[in-house]
Amino acid sequence: MGDVPASSASRLDGLTSWNADWAGLRVAVLGVGVTGFAVADTLTELGADVLVVAPEVDDDRARILEVIGARLLRHPLDHVPAELVAFAPEVIVASPGFHPDHPVFEWAGGAEVAVWGDIELAWRVRDKVNTAEWILVTGTNGKTTTVQMTATFLAANGLRAAPCGNIGVPVLDAVRDPGGFDVLVVELSSYQLHHLPKTGPGALHPWSSVVLNIADDHLDWHGSFDAYRAAKATVYENAKIACVYNRADEATRKMVEDAEVEEGARAIGFGLDVPGPSDFGVVDGILCDRAFLDDRRTAALEITTLDELEPRGLAAPHVVANILAASALARSFGVPVAVIHDALGEFRLDAHRIETVAFAGGIRWIDDSKATNPHAAQASLAAFGTVVWIVGGLLKGVDVDSLVAAHVARLRAAIVIGVDRAALVAAFGRHAPELPVFEVVAADTDQVMPDAVALAAAVAEAGDTVLLAPAAASMDQFADYGDRGRRFHEAVRSMLGGEADGDSAPHDPPREA
Repeated sequence: MGDVPASSASRLDGLTSWNADWAGLRVAVLGVGVTGFAVADTLTELGADVLVVAPEVDDDRARILEVIGARLLRHPLDHVPAELVAFAPEVIVASPGFHPDHPVFEWAGGAEVAVWGDIELAWRVRDKVNTAEWILVTGTNGKTTTVQMTATFLAANGLRAAPCGNIGVPVLDAVRDPGGFDVLVVELSSYQLHHLPKTGPGALHPWSSVVLNIADDHLDWHGSFDAYRAAKATVYENAKIACVYNRADEATRKMVEDAEVEEGARAIGFGLDVPGPSDFGVVDGILCDRAFLDDRRTAALEITTLDELEPRGLAAPHVVANILAASALARSFGVPVAVIHDALGEFRLDAHRIETVAFAGGIRWIDDSKATNPHAAQASLAAFGTVVWIVGGLLKGVDVDSLVAAHVARLRAAIVIGVDRAALVAAFGRHAPELPVFEVVAADTDQVMPDAVALAAAVAEAGDTVLLAPAAASMDQFADYGDRGRRFHEAVRSMLGGEADGDSAPHDPPREA
């Protein structure tokens, strides 16, 4: 973002502790959502001079900003506001949603103003209560499940562990929690990783890290797949103990090979195949650790089995991969395999992640609204047999052709929703011209899911799965993926009435606790 003047850079270089001299530091905070508010709250507590700039702010939050001593500028941010220039910030802390080519960032580069993200700020002030270790999790899909599992495994071993970051709890809130933690398990989006430096006082030095997988996503934000990949790879930089990578995704291995890590950090592979030494994998239905044991060349430790996972709804291939990755991260922190095994017995998948809504007339209705990109939908589709697929939404510049081509053989029909229907309909026409494809064209967005469910019910047969796996973002017709999933639930239950068999469905994933 440009070179920062020497005097300012010198001061910023010294800001690596909560107890450093933050007083009077001029900081502009872009955005005032959950992350932006946590940033503003933290900086005012540190004594910085804070200007919050945001297009929209609700009245309650505006009043709180005034109370804590931050100034607020409501501005559309379609250009650099004069008030921001006059404020002459020494640092801009950006909320994750602002594109890299935003006018404010271009101005900051020319004006030699440092740009941080909330993660860098949290790392710099991580010693407020105590200095917890950080475990970093990113990837195109599976981040939240892996973070939740890892934190569950750590907590089951008596550690104070906090799942935080892009999972919904700002890292700054975890850092400032008065109880303190032993370890933070941090979910990082590519947006957050974009602003992280690899070296210097703001660079993270995680205990262990994982990139679960990498596929086209958010290309409209990053501008290219290479830029997206480079952002994801940042989690491996300076790792101290383990760089966990996906053996089935060569790009993640290459990221580990290219990373500058601390002396002694190990590369730990995970995958659904037989593990080699220093790997996690599956042998004859047994999930194994061949990494964290002395005799790893000739022995393995059993974590659990597919037979144990299946009744809990945890045996889908992509979920098993997440379990292996989370186990590797927890084992890097010394959690015994017996503790992981027992913790898995209590673990429940998040809502809207391959969640069974109903089982009626031999038809299973599955909500995987959280499959917001083709890579996630790919994993979901592969977990079922014959599928009536409800798909579509905002495609975010991602090509769906290969996804459609890979799965048309398993489809009974496709129900296409969302604003980007044309690309999907064209892909179905190319790869499966005989497949029944129905478009939901609803003037009222409240009618989208009832119409989609009615169409699915009309074509589904006993033994089929009706799968909501949109492969697209939700904000064209819904508030978020959760809203999309809830409306699917409501439409299915309304359509079925009292016909659902409920718990009689074989191997249903349990509901969220």
